[in-house]
Amino acid sequence: MKPTEPNAAAPHEPNRVCDVVVVGGGPIGIETAIEMRRNGIDAIVVEAGPLGHTISWWAPQTRWFSSNDRISIAGVPLNTVDQAKASREEYLTYLRCVVDQFKVPVETFSRVEKIEARPDEPRRWQVRVQSKWIEASAVVLAIGGTDHPNRLNIPGEDLPHVDGYLREAHHYHGRRVLIVGGRNSAVEAAIRLHRVGAKVTLSYHREELPTASIKYWLRPEIDGLIRSKAIEALFESRVTAITPERVDLEQTLPDGRHHTLHMQFDDVLTLIGYDQDKTLFKQLGIAMEDPGGKPVHDDATMETALPGIYVAGTAVGGTQSSKYQVFLENCHDHATKITKHLLENGIGRSEPSDEAQTDSSSDTALNRQIEMNPES
Repeated sequence: MKPTEPNAAAPHEPNRVCDVVVVGGGPIGIETAIEMRRNGIDAIVVEAGPLGHTISWWAPQTRWFSSNDRISIAGVPLNTVDQAKASREEYLTYLRCVVDQFKVPVETFSRVEKIEARPDEPRRWQVRVQSKWIEASAVVLAIGGTDHPNRLNIPGEDLPHVDGYLREAHHYHGRRVLIVGGRNSAVEAAIRLHRVGAKVTLSYHREELPTASIKYWLRPEIDGLIRSKAIEALFESRVTAITPERVDLEQTLPDGRHHTLHMQFDDVLTLIGYDQDKTLFKQLGIAMEDPGGKPVHDDATMETALPGIYVAGTAVGGTQSSKYQVFLENCHDHATKITKHLLENGIGRSEPSDEAQTDSSSDTALNRQIEMNPES
């Protein structure tokens, strides 16, 4: 008798079935889901944190570098009260409104733990989100590229007073703050903390701040604050160790001599850039290329070598250096590229779902709410 071959692993029993799972609830993830749902594709969004997670950890009142028209999504205008570039708070409000307007199904605080191909059916994927499974024909990885702060890899980096993020500026009033870095995040933090009454020292490993990569409205102010010594700048310096009592820095002097500084600070902010979380890329075996471990994909469709697995948004840039090339504003076409390819592969319906439309039912519900709660 011929021995039987071992059975393939059985597919997981899905808790939900849809056409597409979009991993990442940032602007491009949301815009991609809206574009799909407009075209009759049942897409849902899962996000490991709150809506717009990357933007949510920006310091309060941080403003975008890009103009409002470039960061608006899904054809919804983004307006601010003073016509200035949108702040963190204004943009998060905008994202919430867009999601509500288009009734996008978004599951926040739902981390994707695993993505597997269904063993018995081609071009079907199973996504494990915590303890449940979602089955779909396609998965879009719109996971961004700034998941974790870069590290100095020095002793004491994990002490409580060391942070890779700027927090509420009020916290630093009257405190001695060392900011490590010399680009936009570090420069903006130095200016803001000086304004709220912190004693700020800036440590940068080059002999001067970069000329081309600092926001044009920040450069004159930081230069003036450094010239007046309102902010102390330690150029050609590197932090070598941090203890609860002090910070050790190695500095090269203009004459070429090296010396060690031992300084006391209440807070140390290591604002030296961010690293992409490549866990899902590696788990799926998606090829990555330098620089930055960019996921290999077809630029025309955004599909990787795995049928039905796509990348979108700044995720396509991998971990970007200080010379960013991929921004929100040049990723808007990803949504249409992916949607077009899905439709060509027979994924979706000829008519969009009711949830993808904004119709008179919402007006009826609003009128009913006003009747019942006139004080609102």
